Amino acid sequence: MDRIRGEFIDIIEWTDDGRDTIVWRFPRYGNEIKMGARLVVRESQVAVFVNEGRLADVYQPGTYTLSTRNMPVLSTLKGWKHGFESPFKAEVYFVTTRQFTDFKWGTQNPVILRDAEFGMVRVRAFGTFAAQVVDAAALLRELVGTDPQFRTEEVGEHLRQLIVSKLGSALGAAGVPLLDLAARQDGIGQQLAKALTLELSATGISIPRFYIENISVPPEVEAAIDTRSRMAITGNLDDYAKLQAADAIPLAAANPGTGGDAVGLGVGMALGQRIVQSTSGAAAAAVPPQPAPAPAPSDVPPPLPTAPRWFIAVGGQQQGPYDESALAGQVAAGNLTRTTLVWRSGQAAWQPADQVPELTSLLADVPPPLPPQG
Repeated sequence: MDRIRGEFIDIIEWTDDGRDTIVWRFPRYGNEIKMGARLVVRESQVAVFVNEGRLADVYQPGTYTLSTRNMPVLSTLKGWKHGFESPFKAEVYFVTTRQFTDFKWGTQNPVILRDAEFGMVRVRAFGTFAAQVVDAAALLRELVGTDPQFRTEEVGEHLRQLIVSKLGSALGAAGVPLLDLAARQDGIGQQLAKALTLELSATGISIPRFYIENISVPPEVEAAIDTRSRMAITGNLDDYAKLQAADAIPLAAANPGTGGDAVGLGVGMALGQRIVQSTSGAAAAAVPPQPAPAPAPSDVPPPLPTAPRWFIAVGGQQQGPYDESALAGQVAAGNLTRTTLVWRSGQAAWQPADQVPELTSLLADVPPPLPPQG
């Protein structure tokens, strides 16, 4: 009886002692599973029964007593319509659903981007990501097959190649300037995680986390960025030239001979000239500005002044322009009196003639208006 009982499997379970196994097939070794056997599915696991190459029932975490009632798909495949309790053979795959966080990625070849400030730039990047099984049945159909132990290394290279293929389009679609990529790495990583999850949905794998640890550029671009930063700190090209000259002094001093002395002499002369220029400029700034000399008298007389042109209001109508001699005629004709409104260029508005100082002499002989008669 002991030999007969040993022919059947009573407990089906998997205690994962590794950190890189995604799928593990329960070793049946030809033994049959009897009805009433206990199935133990631990947290972060899913158990999948396969009968004659066809996926059957999928079990979430928990403890199950196998019977035709909790094996509906397998019961249908086997034709157990009336609760048949005979032993049966089936393959049982345990699938890990926890996150695998030790995946690393990197660009072996640079990705070419178009930047508004630097033009076409080659960038490299590396980082880490996490992968998780969200559909055990799809994973078995698309990737695992009959592999008895499916590990992370078997899918890791496929994921890394997919990431590199999506990285260039993600960086280009982000539209982020090169100098701002470091500040936007988290956002770009989230976009890549969503794009990769959508791409891998048919295989039952998702990418819940994606991290960009570093984005680097070629050395010549780094040198250009450093130069631009130093120029921004110094403020202008003249100060930047001074900074370069100052940087060259210790290099010349550390390399005497073989041109080092000549370099030092040239740098010293350049600095001396700049010091003299600065001193001369400071001295010139310290001397107060002198008034410009008066122009020498000329034998050519200046042009005659232009006589003012006057307008007067007669009977509500504008008349003119008149010069002063013509105004005298208007006074004689009685058209220009003390109360007549007059205007010339430079006045803000029309004014009575007796309020304009320039016309006082013309109106000296004009009597004032008669007082009102009682």
